[in-house]
Amino acid sequence: MKPSAPADPRRTPRDAVYYVLAAGAGLVVGAVGALFHMAVDGLSRWPDLVRAHLDGPFLYLAMSAVAAMMVAASVALVRAFAPEAAGSGVQEIEGALEGLRPVRWKRVLPVKFAGGVLALGSGLVAGREGPTIHMGAAITKALSDAVGLDTRDTRGLLAAGAAAGLAAAFNAPLAAILFVIEETRRQFPYGLRTYSAVILCSAASAVMAEAIGGTGPDMKLDVPEMPLLLLPAFLALGAVLGAVGVAFNRALVASLDGARMLALKASPYLLPVLVGAAVGPLILLRPEATFGGETLAVSLPGLGLPALTLAGIVLIRFVMTMASYSTGIPGGIFAPILAMATAAGVLFATLLALVVPLPADAVAAFGIAAMGGLFSSTVRAPLVGMVLVAELTGAYGLLIPVILTCVTANLVAEALGGKPIYEVLLDRTLRLAGTPRPGGPFPNEELGGWDERERRSRT
Repeated sequence: MKPSAPADPRRTPRDAVYYVLAAGAGLVVGAVGALFHMAVDGLSRWPDLVRAHLDGPFLYLAMSAVAAMMVAASVALVRAFAPEAAGSGVQEIEGALEGLRPVRWKRVLPVKFAGGVLALGSGLVAGREGPTIHMGAAITKALSDAVGLDTRDTRGLLAAGAAAGLAAAFNAPLAAILFVIEETRRQFPYGLRTYSAVILCSAASAVMAEAIGGTGPDMKLDVPEMPLLLLPAFLALGAVLGAVGVAFNRALVASLDGARMLALKASPYLLPVLVGAAVGPLILLRPEATFGGETLAVSLPGLGLPALTLAGIVLIRFVMTMASYSTGIPGGIFAPILAMATAAGVLFATLLALVVPLPADAVAAFGIAAMGGLFSSTVRAPLVGMVLVAELTGAYGLLIPVILTCVTANLVAEALGGKPIYEVLLDRTLRLAGTPRPGGPFPNEELGGWDERERRSRT
């Protein structure tokens, strides 16, 4: 008689237990996200200390050296302990939801936290949402391993942790929930159980992050409603941002490929040191070209800068985003996209004002709408873009202009052949790892969802 097969150690707990696990994980993610934010803000004050003790050429040399060392240290942590911690981390979570990428939480958590603090604190143009999303998923993976959840529940909790990380980063729980629905629409294991876990985890994370860091929109801007006659201008803005988003995505991948070639031919630390050395003096000379850009996005609409200066800010933010992300540090692209989009929207409004009179605060309105538009054309998640902008700025009166901008940008990006940036980054990661998707683009349909575009392509 054959011996009986060993029992499956994986568990499927009751719904109530699963929801408690999700909510508890959300509280932990919110606390970690808030502490990460505080650590980045604290380290970002290092230029003030340098300026207090040095002046003249020695000041710029010291700024360059300190920033270069911080960036190099961040890259060294990633390369030595957790190569998958480089970049945003969103593509890693999407790969994990497809069963194609492991989540090694024991090494991702400390490297993403410490490396992210060093990189973002150095002045690089990168966002804190990438590390918090990746750390959020790592925390829920640790919980899933401890409890022994089955594959479906584990992947549901992974998505919930990622959403909780986004909620903690931007104090935007609704956008975080929608991010799972829209961004992982082909991978997330849809069901009442997993969907409810995402909601509970995101809400708990936002509560904890607010309890530690305070409440209120992260990028508060008070803007009145715009007249209906101005709506066609927002359509035009969306069309422009659709093209910009496609160019952004292609340039980002090209910069990553160029950085990899440089690393193979010379040293993996050459580019990080060079970019860090450039960022240090820029903090003094051109502060708008450094850091994530949340403060810049809030202040820019009210500065009244000329069009040429605004165009320069758009260009330098574009270049510095590419340079920063290609170094291989742990950092996201949400915040840089939002800051660059604000500059582009303000530039659009400034040029439009030369042709037609604009109402008061129209410049800020175009800046806000541009945030959602560029997000939609790069990430290709227009619904998330609409809600994220509303939660970040509190400008709910601009929903119609924002909706029109986001939808137009998304449609133009689709017409130009643009692809969602995280899908492209995941494909690149799998290709470099030698593990392309088996059996087509999305093989795990029995566990994850799939959208209408995929359905049409298979029939």
